[in-house]
Amino acid sequence: MRLYIAEKPSLGRAIAAALPGPLEKGPGMLRCGSGEQAVVVSWCIGHLLEPAEPGHYDARWQKWRLQDLPLFPQRWQVMPKDSVRQQLNVLESLIRKADVIVHAGDPDREGQLLVDEVIRHAGAECPVERVLINDLTPAAVARALQAPRDNREFRHLSDSALARQRADWLYGINLSRFYTLSYREQGKDGVYSVGRVQTPVLGLVVERDQTIANFEPKPYYRVLAHVRDLESVAGSATFEARWLPDEGLQDHLDDEGRLLDKSLAGQIVAEVEGRPGRITEARFRDRKERPPLPFSLSALQIEAGRLFRMGAKDVLDAAQSLYERHQLITYPRSDCRYLPEGHFEQRQSVVQAIARVDEDLGQACDGADTARRSSAWNDAKVDAHHAIIPTSRAAAKGKLSQAERNIYNLISRYYLMQFYPEAIHREGRLTLIIGQHQFRASETAIASPGWKQLEIHQRDAREEPAKVPLPRLNVDDAIVCDRAEFRERLTKPPQHFTDATLLAAMTNIARFVSDADLRKTLRETDGLGTEATRAAIIETLFRREYLYRDSRHIKSTEKGQTLINALPRGITNPDMTAVWEATLERIRQGEGDPREFLGELQQQIRGYIDAPAGVDADQDASGNAAVHCPKCRAPMRIREGKFGQFHACTRFPDCKGTRPLEARAPQDGTGQKPIPCPNCYSPLVRRQGPKGWFWGCSNFPSCRQTVNDNDGKPAL
Repeated sequence: MRLYIAEKPSLGRAIAAALPGPLEKGPGMLRCGSGEQAVVVSWCIGHLLEPAEPGHYDARWQKWRLQDLPLFPQRWQVMPKDSVRQQLNVLESLIRKADVIVHAGDPDREGQLLVDEVIRHAGAECPVERVLINDLTPAAVARALQAPRDNREFRHLSDSALARQRADWLYGINLSRFYTLSYREQGKDGVYSVGRVQTPVLGLVVERDQTIANFEPKPYYRVLAHVRDLESVAGSATFEARWLPDEGLQDHLDDEGRLLDKSLAGQIVAEVEGRPGRITEARFRDRKERPPLPFSLSALQIEAGRLFRMGAKDVLDAAQSLYERHQLITYPRSDCRYLPEGHFEQRQSVVQAIARVDEDLGQACDGADTARRSSAWNDAKVDAHHAIIPTSRAAAKGKLSQAERNIYNLISRYYLMQFYPEAIHREGRLTLIIGQHQFRASETAIASPGWKQLEIHQRDAREEPAKVPLPRLNVDDAIVCDRAEFRERLTKPPQHFTDATLLAAMTNIARFVSDADLRKTLRETDGLGTEATRAAIIETLFRREYLYRDSRHIKSTEKGQTLINALPRGITNPDMTAVWEATLERIRQGEGDPREFLGELQQQIRGYIDAPAGVDADQDASGNAAVHCPKCRAPMRIREGKFGQFHACTRFPDCKGTRPLEARAPQDGTGQKPIPCPNCYSPLVRRQGPKGWFWGCSNFPSCRQTVNDNDGKPAL
């Protein structure tokens, strides 16, 4: 007997529909075909097994007692979940009769684990194959069933999920008990729930809220010159140029280069008004912008949160319904934004389906040039699953809700963008000198919208007045300042998190990591949580009353602030947890050892529990911030070398990580504050494009603000 095991009933029904009939229903299963060709399809209902509770390992562990900590099981065990015990019994019976098992879990690490653990629990000895199903339409499922692979190819994916599961058990149970019992001894009531992902996420929100609460606005001054070509007559149209600070005036600027001295601003105005000058730099160009890639789940949640103010869980629920019930989109819990090259052949049917499902996109479908091929189709960038796109199904199974319509429309727009030309931006920049002062004027306009005509624009977005185009001047052309002025502004605090910006922070956690070496390590594999778990993590924090919603903003409660303020920095900061996510990714790729990972985690947990009373486990004996290894995050000690003292990993020779002594000096790891985006106040990031260096918002794609580069600094 050939047995297919799906992750959930809806996937099981989709598999059965793609197999030859007749179809016979049974308890927790479907039989397809007859005689020797009969095939059985069954399913899990999420995780049928769960890690055993502490009391299952040792009766003494049932009670919360400090003297029993840490709790480290010698041999890991799982237990059947009572709510789905009947389905587990069905699967165990079928597995014993099977000649071949086909693993049909979702194509991610949790989908791999939850079927693997059932097969392992039942003691299966027959061969196990694996099919990857990203699309529930009958044709797509049939194609997937024709391409089975050996399930052993995915053992590292399962190892990564199992390591994550056990790490959560070790971290959550040990530290929740330890800090709850410790603070209970100090007369504090309640349970201090600690999680290796949820607590750093809460820490991000608490830190943001406290920054805003403690923020004191300060005035700064922007000096502007209204300039015209010297050859034009007085009274002609002028263009506006902004003063650029001189190196000799650093004492009058804040960390973000803003002028703080009002008298100096007035002095500059007096020195340039009515004075001639000349152009020192003139640059005009047309810059092409490629269409954005199709969505991953996080990118979809961020964009839907920005446009429709939907919560992360609401976006996931709508996408899951479009995938399972309506079969209108491909697998939604994807962390990939690329498509298989073979999928390009299906573009015509997908575009036609979009036009029939969403009439509002009919004209956009007609304008799509399906002969055009964007960079989205790239086999080298696709692993177990691909980007979220519409399927070729041309009708929903029932009426779509408003949320489902919004999400389908958004996914479809990003797919159609792949068949539209590049947007062309017309950019200009003039740098000029008047007396001893330098100014800069810039312009940007869309010369050809291309794919941008498919973008959704928020109705309440304020339309900025059109700027006067810059005159096409050349270097050394003479100009004159007709009028100068300075405008007083007040510094603004960062904005409270929203669903979109908190998800962006979790996805791009490297920018919140204080350690410079860790930031470099985490650029490619950063992130708190996974695509499939981030929404659930945020909802857990709401459920435990650590967070609350104030309109569209997410804020921390007094309970959440109390917890974060009571915990050591290493637990509330994202550094260590982000490294763990990177390590889990290396395990998935077969480059990491899960046993070594869990061993290091146990060492860290023991360090928190064994720390002397009143001493932060993230500090050394002198109370200074402890130094951690850039490779494995274990504590470091000072050693003597032939070039003097340096920090060496305490796990040497197993780990040979080192740091210079001065590496611990800057608190944020950079020695300077980040420069905020002028649109959303997230940090700006310097990037290199086809035309050279520029600065872009780290909150991309939610914010697409860009700023020109001026000798390594944003030209603000």
